[in-house]
Amino acid sequence: MPLDPSTDVFEMQRPRLLRLAYRMLGSHSEAEDIVQEAWLRWHRSDREAVAEPAAWLTRIVSRLCLDAMKSARSRRETYPGTWLPEPLIEPADDELRADNITLTLMVALERLSPLERAAFLLHDVFNQPMDEVAATLQRSPAATRQLAARARAHVQIDRPRYEIAREDGEALVRAFFEACRLGDASALGSMLAADVALRSDGGGKVLAFPNAIHGADRLVRLYLGLARKLGPRMEFIGHAVIDGLPGFLSRTDGYLQTTAVEIVQGRITAIYITRNPDKLAGLISPALPGPPQAH
Repeated sequence: MPLDPSTDVFEMQRPRLLRLAYRMLGSHSEAEDIVQEAWLRWHRSDREAVAEPAAWLTRIVSRLCLDAMKSARSRRETYPGTWLPEPLIEPADDELRADNITLTLMVALERLSPLERAAFLLHDVFNQPMDEVAATLQRSPAATRQLAARARAHVQIDRPRYEIAREDGEALVRAFFEACRLGDASALGSMLAADVALRSDGGGKVLAFPNAIHGADRLVRLYLGLARKLGPRMEFIGHAVIDGLPGFLSRTDGYLQTTAVEIVQGRITAIYITRNPDKLAGLISPALPGPPQAH
């Protein structure tokens, strides 16, 4: 049977719609649900009357995300400990990098209101004309420009972005893991920026630090303590690019985690550790030797 041309139209847009929904929500599973609902609405619509399918679908997905963000914000108010977006593991040739968003920016986006986040992502990241963004948000163009401007100010989007070669990032994160495993205070001190911050997400299901930890001295002491208790049981699984940042996958006592680091001028300025098993279930693949064991 020949394929419905409208299905081809939707499937061409699906990767972009998934990226948009993930950037809005920080959750792969929720993004997939949103895009599936958009498909159902597309299938039920009068598709012949849709002049610009890409714009129509973007509007539907954005509005569905705005509705979902209202309940997501209330859930995060009671979330145990620090909330981090689900880690996005990227292959070396991933075209997702075209949106130029890193995990650091994803965390910063959490400070925005749903409308600010939507205005910023749609206009500044996904290059939607301001008039289309205003129509999607059901606001005037002037009000939408103010939303986007406030968003830029909050996330400090004008802060310079420091690129690091993939091989250099991999070398640094492997050295960082080894220094953590061995409790090498000198090596850790040479890699961490003075104002480094660590955030970890266990979702209340596995051990994680409930609050952000700031400062190189505090982190060196923390990692020395962890090395004494857990060093021999820390296992490096492999390198990964996690939402645009160098990182790695590892296990400690059977529990899988991802660690992403922001590197500025050769020093680690931020560390993001995700241990919540609900957020890591999608990472299990033939590249990983089995799921983490329950304890």
